[in-house]
Amino acid sequence: MNRFDPRQYNFILVPLVAGSLALLVGAVIIWLLGANPVEAYIAMLEGAVGSPNAIADSLVKSGPILFVAIGICIAYRGGVINIGGEGQLVMGALGTTAVVLTFRELPSIILIPLALAVGFAAGGFWAAIAGFLKAQFKVNEVLSTVMLNAIAVLFMNYLLHGVLMDPTELDNAIHIPQTERFVLTADLPRLIPTRLHAGILLGVIVAFLVYILLWRTTIGYRIRAVGYNVIASEYAGINVGRYQILAIALSGALAGLGGAVEVLGVNHRLFTDGSATGFTGNAGFNGIVAALFGGLHPLGAIPASFLFGALLTGANSMQRTVQVPSAFVTMLDGLVVIFVVSSQIWAKRRATRRAIAEPLVQDPTATTIQSDITPS
Repeated sequence: MNRFDPRQYNFILVPLVAGSLALLVGAVIIWLLGANPVEAYIAMLEGAVGSPNAIADSLVKSGPILFVAIGICIAYRGGVINIGGEGQLVMGALGTTAVVLTFRELPSIILIPLALAVGFAAGGFWAAIAGFLKAQFKVNEVLSTVMLNAIAVLFMNYLLHGVLMDPTELDNAIHIPQTERFVLTADLPRLIPTRLHAGILLGVIVAFLVYILLWRTTIGYRIRAVGYNVIASEYAGINVGRYQILAIALSGALAGLGGAVEVLGVNHRLFTDGSATGFTGNAGFNGIVAALFGGLHPLGAIPASFLFGALLTGANSMQRTVQVPSAFVTMLDGLVVIFVVSSQIWAKRRATRRAIAEPLVQDPTATTIQSDITPS
């Protein structure tokens, strides 16, 4: 009879423990602020899922987070770190905006797919720059993607204060940096009579497609092989640089697709307040947290992204009800990262100590790295 091994359920236990600890620490902070933690969390829950409109708003908030999170999973499996979700969201939105404003006469059946495709390509191109620098010149991708974030935001601000600005704003004393409202034929279809649009369904479909790509195709096998061991992959004849570029380019392309979905499904225009968060709402960084919480697996990113979308939606209700600042959710995100990463480090060290202390026993049911990366 097989003994129960909790390590088999780490993919569930780690995020549950991390989330619980984050909420517990958050409750202490709420109490120190002079509010009732129970009332605060109830208000957050009601604001996030207390009505059909609240659920729809939570799903809408989770949309760009989901696309970024799925992309982060691809980059991680390829052994690269993509911190550039914010910039890639912006570039995807810029590409989509350019298409919609240029080809506004096209019918929806052509305009929407074209706009989404260009947003996908723009995000991928922006991320591929960092991949190329890493593969060819060994430039750290963390630094390059962060710098590319800043460049993308400044580029967007420049365009929105110039050629992309809504012409009607030019007559106003104070110019709002935004484009004109997109044509109605560019709006993503609504799923139900709320703000919920088809882009959310597209995100779920993309998550399953990425799972198939990574675990059921030769390309996915090679991406994951590079992520597991660069040296072994080189000996196996895999072009490591090519697949690192591919991994981060796909990651950025999905973030760009998230930016395209946001402007087509939610805002119906591109705007900014001078910072990336004016358009993205920090979705690029929230996507990283959601990916970690989802175990860096594309399917795990689906519920994780909805959770963080719900937190963002519920935070406004919590602020109105118990006067706890909505920025509290940003702190919760940070706590989740700390506890998830700490749990993973602890689990790895514990496994290493156990491997040293115990004799190696051949277990035919054990899952090895090789079996995990071999496509079925």
